[in-house]
Amino acid sequence: MTDTTSQTGNKMWGGRFASGPDTIMEEINASIDFDRKMYVQDITGSRAHAKMLHDQGILSSDDHATIDQGLHTILSEIETGQFTFSRALEDIHMNVENRLAELIGPAAGRLHTARSRNDQVAVDFRMWVRDQADSVQSALEEFISALLDKADEHADSVMPGFTHLQTAQPVTLGHHCLAYVEMMARDLSRFKDARERMNECPLGAAALAGTGFNIDRHATAQALGFREPTRNSLDSVSDRDFALEFLSAASICATHLSRLAEEIVIWSTPQFGFVQLSDRFSTGSSIMPQKKNPDAAELVRGKIGRITGSLVGLLTVMKGLPLTYSKDMQEDKEGVFDAAETLELCLAAMTGMVTDMTINRGAMEAAAGSGYSTATDLADWLVREAGIPFRDAHHITGRAVAMAEENTCELAEIPLEELQALHTDIHQGVFDVLTVQASVASRTSFGGTAPSGVRSQIKYWRGRLA
Repeated sequence: MTDTTSQTGNKMWGGRFASGPDTIMEEINASIDFDRKMYVQDITGSRAHAKMLHDQGILSSDDHATIDQGLHTILSEIETGQFTFSRALEDIHMNVENRLAELIGPAAGRLHTARSRNDQVAVDFRMWVRDQADSVQSALEEFISALLDKADEHADSVMPGFTHLQTAQPVTLGHHCLAYVEMMARDLSRFKDARERMNECPLGAAALAGTGFNIDRHATAQALGFREPTRNSLDSVSDRDFALEFLSAASICATHLSRLAEEIVIWSTPQFGFVQLSDRFSTGSSIMPQKKNPDAAELVRGKIGRITGSLVGLLTVMKGLPLTYSKDMQEDKEGVFDAAETLELCLAAMTGMVTDMTINRGAMEAAAGSGYSTATDLADWLVREAGIPFRDAHHITGRAVAMAEENTCELAEIPLEELQALHTDIHQGVFDVLTVQASVASRTSFGGTAPSGVRSQIKYWRGRLA
């Protein structure tokens, strides 16, 4: 350890420590490799803090002007790649403060009046997460719009609806896309709700107990775009709920993306052949020239583990911490940074895949009629037309399915006289409900798969987005 590093250590921590940290301590203690992402938030927070100190008469006009100009210069240096980050200075906060001292001299030391790194990092991190919540909301709106476009295009394109991945009843692709619109809309609302709760400013809580300086926390909160300042200094510096809520919403959203990615993987197989992904979101095989792999969908499906892992990691960090700040909380950021970037990448990939993929209507419609998917329509018809109790109609329909299996034909191909042998009130009109098109058209209940209902829901969601 050089004398320079020791002096740097003393400069950071004051006269309490006789020597700087050794190499191992420096390695475990440094966070600049990742928290440098918060440079905009750190400098923005410092400028707001300096202005408040000036407005309150704590900082002179000359010092305020000098500090503000110095911070502006540092921001420009970082954005143009001229700033040198130092691991010996631990984090983004001390890197900025050290550079400020180099630029403007002793006045830099006055910036930290009535402030601690505890409330400084709390406000920086909260602003960064808030910015990411806004960014994710925009990405979600783009994805929802892409799903609505696909739903509109295929409002009457018939496909099989599944339970247990077995053909259940015919639905439309438009209706299927709208199911994901519902999921993504809930995700959107979760991020909005989380953003509203995190929109309180911890700056001014200082180390943990507040400060004796006559600061104006409402002014800094307003300057930084917060609704109001936080109301308890202890909680202000120790709260990471905003990050946990962001990760929770991100994990649920990623789970939804993973479900659709799984379906795209299945649908793009030759055995299904429902969709074909564009070359933009597929790769080939190094040995099998015929292959077109849905790698983008598979990667989206795989990345859920990283996002959920970040949530579990931060929950584990926070679960045993007493009030207020502990160094464990330095481990709060890397997972959030990674999860935010991963989620936005996944949303962009899914938006591209949904927009570009080609739909094979013929394959979907053929599959929609397999597995006696209109059996429920037959049972419903018996209830409506013959007045048969549903349980009896269900039994009769089961016998019709067995008859079709025995004769290796579809329900619509069973001769009328054989159906009449199951019940005398069955007549020619029964065949009107045994096609997949008639089946989906009949599902007119609110939220059902009928094309008319699908178009109504598309109109509703476009209005909601607007």
